[in-house]
Amino acid sequence: MKGRPPGKSGAGSSGNGARGAGPRSGKPAGGRPSDRKAADRKPGDRKPDGAYGRGKPSGPRKSDGGKPAFKPRTPAATKSAAAAAKPAPAKAAPAKANPAKGVSLDVRQFRVKADDDGIRLDRWFQRHLPDVGFNLVSRWSRTGQLRVDGARAAPGDRITEGQMIRVPPAEAKPEAAEKPKRVRVIDLTPDEIAYAQDMVIHRDDQAIVINKPPGLATQGGTKTDEHVDKLLDGLLFDAESRPKLVHRLDKDTSGALLLARTSRSAAHFAKAFSSRTARKVYWALVMGVPSINDGMIELPLAKQPGTGGEKMHVDEEEGLPARSRYRVIERAGNRAAWVELQPHTGRTHQLRVHMAAIGHPIVGDGKYGGKEAFLSGTISRKMHLHARRIRVDHPDGGRVDVTAELPTHFANSLHELGFDLSLGDLPLDDEIDRTPTREDEKKFARQHAKQIRKGRKGERRSRGSR
Repeated sequence: MKGRPPGKSGAGSSGNGARGAGPRSGKPAGGRPSDRKAADRKPGDRKPDGAYGRGKPSGPRKSDGGKPAFKPRTPAATKSAAAAAKPAPAKAAPAKANPAKGVSLDVRQFRVKADDDGIRLDRWFQRHLPDVGFNLVSRWSRTGQLRVDGARAAPGDRITEGQMIRVPPAEAKPEAAEKPKRVRVIDLTPDEIAYAQDMVIHRDDQAIVINKPPGLATQGGTKTDEHVDKLLDGLLFDAESRPKLVHRLDKDTSGALLLARTSRSAAHFAKAFSSRTARKVYWALVMGVPSINDGMIELPLAKQPGTGGEKMHVDEEEGLPARSRYRVIERAGNRAAWVELQPHTGRTHQLRVHMAAIGHPIVGDGKYGGKEAFLSGTISRKMHLHARRIRVDHPDGGRVDVTAELPTHFANSLHELGFDLSLGDLPLDDEIDRTPTREDEKKFARQHAKQIRKGRKGERRSRGSR
């Protein structure tokens, strides 16, 4: 059969996919594929209107693969109506960093303050960034992320005031339940706070000095519930943290006790005591009168076996070196003496053991003096040892130099024995003016002339023997 010529545009479409004038249907009414070539069509397939494939479409046109070959056009009005009816999809919000509370994802810079001068770098992190553990600090150090003034730093390096610490971004931690902030609870009654503050005899930004009464321990222990350490919360004043103990006094010893108000001053004072640059002066009432008015006691001390460390004794073989200086201020006949004591070392009970060792125990010290440590009459049986003065260099320059008044029983005893309190405060060695006076110069000149005369006399004798 001869083929038919292809139809004109607008009358239909051939199998090449060209569009006609109207909408196309995927299949003709007879069920044959609409993509047959015109040459294969039969006269019976022709529609009444003379156009191939016209009529109501029966479904979307499909290609040989069974998928839609094209999507029918939708009129503009229909599209706008559908768009108005269909809700717009919600846009996804950009992901944001969700660091743990208190953690920064940026590099941080910190300036070293005066209170942190001289401490180790890992100690600085414990004070100011406690959430950053030592392992993380060590890793930052190994990888060169941790720097001080631009240089790589190690956890054990010492830092100084004014340096800049570069801290890398902290690693974000999973969100944890927020813990309530720990609030310092001052478990003291108003009377206890007033009692603690009444003891203060000196206060500045770095130090507090209290006049500790006899019978009050410095720190707690077995069967010791009342002590200075317990009362420190009552000495906050305008500071954020409680003061810190830097040395001790025996329970029955009264007098000046130094407290540090900051971490920096605590380290400074502790170094002053360990290096013996701090000076402490005690007053004591002792039994009898030493034969030497100004002497140095050098006897090594050790814990006495069988006492649980509660008592010390002189041990020439295994004891630790201990040095104490004493100066007799005034004497009451041969009965008792008022002496000044200066410990040059800091052994436990050092002054008490030394004075008892030379035969002059402190009045009222039955622990080391036994029955011989008590005076008859109206003299109190309490121990007569008092920290009269403390002198130490101040962290901010200058000195803390404070004297503490005697407790009542000590003052009454001195009065009963007829001592003159104005004689008590002797100058320290470095406070004595060593500048030669006119009389000293004359005395030196006389001694020098005498030595010259002796030398010349010897020369004359040697010449006469020749």
